[in-house]
Amino acid sequence: MTIISWNVNGIRAIVKKDFFEDIKKMNPDIICFQETKAQDKEVELAIARLTNYNLYVNSATKKGYSGTVLLSKTKPIKITNDMGIDQHDHEGRVICAEYPNFYLVNVYVPNSGQQLERLDYRKKWDTDFLNYLKNLEEIKPVIIAGDFNVAHQPIDLKNDKANYNKTAGYTQIEIDGMTNIINAGFVDAFRYLHPNKIAYSYWSYRFKARERNTGWRIDYFLVSKSFVGKVKSVTIHTEYYGSDHCPIGLEILL
Repeated sequence: MTIISWNVNGIRAIVKKDFFEDIKKMNPDIICFQETKAQDKEVELAIARLTNYNLYVNSATKKGYSGTVLLSKTKPIKITNDMGIDQHDHEGRVICAEYPNFYLVNVYVPNSGQQLERLDYRKKWDTDFLNYLKNLEEIKPVIIAGDFNVAHQPIDLKNDKANYNKTAGYTQIEIDGMTNIINAGFVDAFRYLHPNKIAYSYWSYRFKARERNTGWRIDYFLVSKSFVGKVKSVTIHTEYYGSDHCPIGLEILL
């Protein structure tokens, strides 16, 4: 089974590019999109051509903001949106699909903001999200796919010293949030298979960052420790454009 995760930075914008050809080439069984920036009907209209998938949408209350989508060739047993915590459940950031052998959680973790104005909120989110994941894991293993808005280690971004504790996505609070998830028994699948590989999944649109490969790895697949043996490969698909993020792929043996 192949799962693709992609922060599309606006679903209505990306479909005007090589998007459908890219999806056809990757041909995943399941697709997780983040940052759709559209309401349910707008999403349905934008990706209506993907007819061989079951479509599930979680849009933010605020228009043109955040939002997640899950597409699955096989119909999941159950779909649940959000964490069940009102403080977090208005931005369309979580979709959980239950399959026979695992839960798949598609997540778009909040950005702490240019001035780090949401850093306190982000800390609360990270704590609540981990509790949510552990509750799921009591029932069956969990795969989490998405944009976590954090580079976990110095290897995960180009300019670690210049950004540390100054830039959203690389403060100690955010790093600790990811460390807590990993210490709780979830494995960063890419880093597990490629402990020393430098690869990025996000580049700013400014300063020719992608041309210069001045990037960040902030898009992840995390898997329950009990599920690691089923991970066949994790790929960061830098060959695909259309967003300031590239898609990432997880291949699992079932």
